[in-house]
Amino acid sequence: MRTGAAVNDNIGKLLDYLDTSGLADNTVVIYTSDQGYFLGEHGWFDKRLMYEESLRMPFVIRYPKEIKGGETLDAKVLNIDFASLFADYAGVTLSDTFKGKSFRKQLSNTKAIPRNAVYYRYWMHHPDRPAHLGIRTERYKLILFYGDGLNKNGVNKKNSPVSWELYDLKNDPQERHNLYDNSSYSELVKKLKQDLYELKMQENDLDENNSWINELLTSLEK
Repeated sequence: MRTGAAVNDNIGKLLDYLDTSGLADNTVVIYTSDQGYFLGEHGWFDKRLMYEESLRMPFVIRYPKEIKGGETLDAKVLNIDFASLFADYAGVTLSDTFKGKSFRKQLSNTKAIPRNAVYYRYWMHHPDRPAHLGIRTERYKLILFYGDGLNKNGVNKKNSPVSWELYDLKNDPQERHNLYDNSSYSELVKKLKQDLYELKMQENDLDENNSWINELLTSLEK
């Protein structure tokens, strides 16, 4: 707690200096961190899972020249976008192969949307923390726990059962109610599976040697 207070105090000193020295309008200040940790949520005390507590990352920015202060950007931004944003502010042109997308326009115009959904994958399989992938849209999250280390280095060789989870983040923000087997959501599940597969292909995450994963995503049945 004292460490957090010290960080807060010294950031305040930095911002005060930028204001008094006349440098604030020409200085981008960004405060971010790693993904969050579970503190008992879902029975976990770690991260590496696609639940909101671990999926989210803090990101605070001040740039008075372009960004109106005191607002929250409601957009799906990935950590791979951070470098693209930094390069954008620095006037650096990135190659087309660069994965991230600058969200500079979104920061100055909250109506602009960089992406409609995000793709997630965790490779380091363990039966207690299964390998999985998923999609998160504005309202819903679909997760496929495929539970196989796929012979990657450092993974556990013991597989876990394949399972699916679907959450309505508007009505269930704490992700306590898995809706995957609810017949009312069958059409939504099919749509999310299709979108997930398309995002997976866009990211060149082909699973050419593990075609059964793609078959799970493209199957019409739940």
